[in-house]
Amino acid sequence: MDGKIEQKLKYSFCPICGQEIPKNQNIKYCIKCGVDLLYVQEHRRVPSTQNLQPIRGSLPQKISDEELLDLKDRKLWSSAASIGVPFGAFIFMNIIAFVIIFVIIIFNINSTNLFDLVTNPYITIISSISEVVFIIIPVLYVGKYLKNTSLNNRFALLGFTTRGFSKVGILKEILIGITFAAAGIFLVAFSSIFIEILLELLFGTEIVYEFGTSGSEIDAIIYNADFLSLILLIIIMIVIVGTTEEVLFRGFMQKGLVRTIGNRWGIIITALIFSLIHLIGIFLLFFDSPTAFFISFFLSFVPYFAISIMLGLLFYWRKENLIAVIITHGLYDAITILLAFMVYNVF
Repeated sequence: MDGKIEQKLKYSFCPICGQEIPKNQNIKYCIKCGVDLLYVQEHRRVPSTQNLQPIRGSLPQKISDEELLDLKDRKLWSSAASIGVPFGAFIFMNIIAFVIIFVIIIFNINSTNLFDLVTNPYITIISSISEVVFIIIPVLYVGKYLKNTSLNNRFALLGFTTRGFSKVGILKEILIGITFAAAGIFLVAFSSIFIEILLELLFGTEIVYEFGTSGSEIDAIIYNADFLSLILLIIIMIVIVGTTEEVLFRGFMQKGLVRTIGNRWGIIITALIFSLIHLIGIFLLFFDSPTAFFISFFLSFVPYFAISIMLGLLFYWRKENLIAVIITHGLYDAITILLAFMVYNVF
C-alpha cells in the first residue's frame, strides 16, 4: 500500500452503503461497494471514476451514534411515511380505546346512560393509556434508519433525549417549556376571543352564543371530575398525552416533513393535521346543522392551530429536541384542565 494510505479513516461504517469497516486494518476501499474511502473522507464526494448508483428504493445511509445529534441536513423518512405512520397510530389508538370502553360498558350492566359512562373522568383516564401507541409505533418504525437500533437511539432520533445536555442545559429546557406553557394559555385565549368576535360579525352574537356554548364531551368530563380524578387527569396530561403526542407529531411527522417540503410547510402541515385530528368529533355536526358545524369547528380549530404552530416553532428553535416541547404541551393541557375545573366547580 502506498504512503497516502497511512491516513487514518474516521469512518466506522462506509458512508455510501453502510457496510461496517473492519477494525485494525489499513482499509482503503469498502469491501462491499468498493468506494475509495480515503477519497470520500478527504473530498466529501464519490470519486468521479467510480460510477456508484444507489439501488432504487433503498434506504438512505444508516445513522451512526455520532450523527444522532446533528441531523439538520439528513434525509429521513418520506412525506408519505411522515403522515401515514401517525394516521396509522391514531387509528390503532382509537381501536384500543374503543375496546377498553366497550369492555367497561359490558361489565357496567347497571348503567343506563351511555353518555354518563363515557364522560366519567376515571374511564377517560383509563382509556388515555392507549395513547402510548403514539410512541410505540414511531419507535418501532425508525429502527431501520439506525446502525445501532437500541431503544435510546430510537428515542434520540425522534428528539426525545437528554443526550448532549448538561444538568444546566436540561434545567434551561425545563424553564423554556414552563414559560411557553404559560404563553400558550394567553395565545389560545387571544385566538379564541379573536375568532369569536369574527364569527359574531359574520353570523350574529345570538347564533354564535347558541352554537358555541353548547357542552362538549370534554366539558362534561371536567364537570364530573372530583379532586382525585382531577389530579389523575393532570398527571395523564403531563406524563402520557403531552409526551406521546409530541413524539408522534413533532418528533416524527414534523421532523420528516421539514426534510421533504421545507421548514415552513412542514410546520404548518403538521399543525394542521394535529388540529384536525383533535376535532374529528365536530364533523358529525355537519349532518345536523352546517351552520353549527362551521361555528363550532372554527371556534375550536383556530386555538388548536395557534398552539400547534407554537409547538412546531418551539421544536424547530430547540434544534428538534423535545424536552421543552413536551413540557410545554403537557403543562399547557394540565393548566387548561385545572382552570376549567375551577370554573365549573369553584366559581
